[in-house]
Amino acid sequence: MKYYNLKENDEQVTFSQAVKQGLGKNQGLFFPSAMPKFNNIDDLLALPLVERSVKILQPFVEGDLTKAELTDIVTDAFNFPALLQPISPDRAILELFHGPTLAFKDFGARFMAKCLQVFVAKDAKASGETKPLTILTATSGDTGAAVAHAFHGIENIRVVIMYPKGKISLLQEKMFTTLGGNIETLAVDGDFDACQSLVKQSFDDKYLATTIGLNSANSINISRLLAQVCYYFEAVAQISRTKSDLTNIVFSIPSGNFGNLTAGLFAKAMGLPIKRFIAATNANDTVPRYLETGEWTPHATVATISNAMDVSNPNNWPRVEHMLKSGIVEQGCVSSVSIDEEQTQSTVIQLSKLGYISEPHAAVAYKALQYSAVEGEFGVFLGTAHPGKFKDVVESILGQPIGLPKELADCIGEPILSKDLSADFSDLRSYLLA
Repeated sequence: MKYYNLKENDEQVTFSQAVKQGLGKNQGLFFPSAMPKFNNIDDLLALPLVERSVKILQPFVEGDLTKAELTDIVTDAFNFPALLQPISPDRAILELFHGPTLAFKDFGARFMAKCLQVFVAKDAKASGETKPLTILTATSGDTGAAVAHAFHGIENIRVVIMYPKGKISLLQEKMFTTLGGNIETLAVDGDFDACQSLVKQSFDDKYLATTIGLNSANSINISRLLAQVCYYFEAVAQISRTKSDLTNIVFSIPSGNFGNLTAGLFAKAMGLPIKRFIAATNANDTVPRYLETGEWTPHATVATISNAMDVSNPNNWPRVEHMLKSGIVEQGCVSSVSIDEEQTQSTVIQLSKLGYISEPHAAVAYKALQYSAVEGEFGVFLGTAHPGKFKDVVESILGQPIGLPKELADCIGEPILSKDLSADFSDLRSYLLA
């Protein structure tokens, strides 16, 4: 499978090159040259998660990974479940937070780390020398932990994670700033968009990128997106065990950088019976406004209690727009709605009364589903993080304590190892080359 640059179409690379490179020329995103189509969806849905995921991913990695290599990677990466939990007869949450860092990004980060580990070893064997890689990534909360834990201890891979200082929860911060070793963390004086801008500027600096072997583990990396495709199939597989009609499934997705929506559209394009998608945003409403007016006008990023979605200029939107405009998926299958802070808090309370303890991001998606779903549709909203990661916020809204999972309890007392950094690219450049 070849992957081409959406900005510079003549740049075409293999899967391994796309994973190692991250971004193409002119900060272009890589996109598969062909979209695999599965006609035997019922047979696929009957398979276990790992076996099904290998079949889904195999066409995308052809020529770079053997089936045996891919099976080993997927078995190792997807060693935790994605659970569909009913909320009401026509609503369910897909819990994607049962991995080691309690967030959906464990799927993509672990798959990417395992792929890179194989590719680095193959390159070293072919050339007779090992060329270290530097993973540079920005996080608005959960990516940092998923990437840090996925890559921690892997030889010849240096990981540098930037995050907006003071703008993520303490528990989120503790999960990736306390590891040390090959994991370096930088608290940036700015918002998440400033962190993303620093990543992009780093890739534009050819000397820097070449010298340190630059790569990114953000959802701009195609390997992360492909891994996320698999849990949409898993959700529909679980729905199919109790429902025979799969024609009216709607997914409501808490959306920040729009990687999750991109993966869902891949799944739909591959034949998975998803009727449509709702991209639920918080006050950072660039996409809802764009779909209404046709004008792309990002505002300054607003800090909210659903902080992982505090993104005003989502990096993955070009992939979404390409699929919609090129006919890979139909134009009308994506809508978007913005949910404010008061609505988010009231929805956390509402879900609690239904017997489900939620955190703000899932609440945004559930509220959007309430606004947008019509009679006869079965609505699935994504639970992208464990409520324990937002313990203070959830307890404040509900007025009651919630438990702390072991993964968080283990790191809460550890010291934060981050260094402070300005949002000036020259400072980051000096740090990376030091």
